[in-house]
Order: sequence, then structure tokens, then C-alpha cells
Amino acid sequence: MSAVRHFLLALQFFTRIPVTGRLAQWVGYSPAMLRASAAHFPAVGWVVGAIGALALAGALALWTPAVAAVLCTAVTVLLTGAFHEDGLADTADGLGGASTRERAMEIMRDSRIGAFGAIALVLALGLKFALLTALAEHGVVDACAALVAAHVVSRLVPLGVMRALPYVGAEGGKAKPMADAVSGASVAVGVLWSLPALVLLGVAGGAVNGVAALAAAALVGVAMGRLLRRRLGGFTGDGLGATQQLSELAIYLALVARL
Repeated sequence: MSAVRHFLLALQFFTRIPVTGRLAQWVGYSPAMLRASAAHFPAVGWVVGAIGALALAGALALWTPAVAAVLCTAVTVLLTGAFHEDGLADTADGLGGASTRERAMEIMRDSRIGAFGAIALVLALGLKFALLTALAEHGVVDACAALVAAHVVSRLVPLGVMRALPYVGAEGGKAKPMADAVSGASVAVGVLWSLPALVLLGVAGGAVNGVAALAAAALVGVAMGRLLRRRLGGFTGDGLGATQQLSELAIYLALVARL
């Protein structure tokens, strides 16, 4: 039953889906539990991706692919409270607006959004709309499979970053309880959660594009890990959010590529 508690804690931490009342009391909380919940990040992707896919399929029955892409993205953003998008914006501001580690960390702690963050959000959301529209034009099954798989696999990638790097964020940062190194067992559980998504990648883009999507997500993880190590000396919560968003986009790009 501890695995169920850890999953529900991850769902509570990374989404706006309520885990309240007697259920919340049963789940409980401790920093150690939150660290253990990291293994279930991809499971949260199954929930967010499935709800987003339902929204996409419903919207496609009424509107054009472009409208459906915007609406389903709005649903997923509302579900997560723009948690990962905020991380992308803060990371872009910090790494784009400063040359020193100290100044970058100071900028990332600032709740205000700067030019780099705004540009990153506009480009990321615009690209996401375009790619989901392209997938939806191929058919509702392809689009829904891609959406779910991308949300799952893109949440596995930050686990690798957490495993490889130390936490260097603020003491009061949301990722601070997970600052201890993620265990190999947690990564293994995350991989197990993600394995069924590999089938969905094949459904969405065929075998070649599916493998390319997986490789693209892995490359984003490696690149972000190196960037965060070089610029900050380790990972922050914002850096993990940026990694998730860029991995998701990389998966969509590979799935619609003419390979």
C-alpha cells in the first residue's frame, strides 16, 4: 500500500487534482515519502495525459484540429497549475539573463517573468500547438496516443537528471524535500511506469518515429543535465520543469518528422 500512498502524494504535489479529507490523512506526508514519490512521476503523466487525450478527442468531434490542440493544452496546463511551464520560464530567465551562477539563481527565485522567460513560453506553447495540430490531422488515435506517451516519458527524463546531479536550489524550494539522490530503485519504478508508453509511441508515429521520439527525449535529458551542471552545479525544481517541457516537445517533434 505504500506505493499507492507515494503515487497519490506525487499526484497531489504535481497536479491540481485534489487529494483531501480522509484520503489525504490516509496518504500522509513526510520528506522521505515525497522523495519516494519521485518514482511515480511518470504515473502522474498517465493521469494528465489521459485527461488531456479525452479533452482532445472531445474537442476534435466539435472543432478543427487547431482549436482542439489549444483546448487540450489548456486542460493539461490547468491540471498541473502550469507547474512545469513556470519552471521553463524561470530557467530561461535565469540562464539567459545572467552569466554567473549566483545571479542566475537569484533571477530564478524571482517570481516575476522576464524577457527570456516570456519568449521561451511563447515559443514552447506555439510549437506545442503546431505539433499537436499536425498530430490531430493524422487522426484522433495518433494524436491521443502521442499526447499520453509524451506526458509519461517526459516525466521519466527528469528522474535521470535527479539521479545524476545534486540539488542546488533554495532551501525553501519545492524540490528541496527531494534533494537527496534519487535511488536506482526509484528510477527502475519510473521506467516500469513508462514501458507501456513505448507502445503508444509506436502507435502514434510508427516504429521509426517512435524510436526517434524516445531517443530525442533522452538527448534532451543529457543536454539539460550537462547545462544545469555547467551553469548551476546541479538541478533545481525549475530546471526539472524545463526538462519535462523540452522533452515533451522533442517527442512531438520526432513523431511528426518525415523520417
